[in-house]
Amino acid sequence: MEVKIGIKETPRELVVSSSQSPDEVEKLVADALKSSDGIFRIDDEKGRKYIVPAERIAYIEIAPVDVRKVGFAVGS
Repeated sequence: MEVKIGIKETPRELVVSSSQSPDEVEKLVADALKSSDGIFRIDDEKGRKYIVPAERIAYIEIAPVDVRKVGFAVGS
């Protein structure tokens, strides 16, 4: 799954490929916004950790990874 994180006052977004479910990521975001330290933490599929101050998050987009089919179709 792909998670795009928009950061306030930054033209680029942070894109993370995560093996977590959309519900798990949504819970992580909600917990970060409510927590006392206000830190959003997420791990990617390669084991890298991303730490973002929740107050700096402009938006988070949670989407399935785009799977493209490669090949040829036989037409009638």
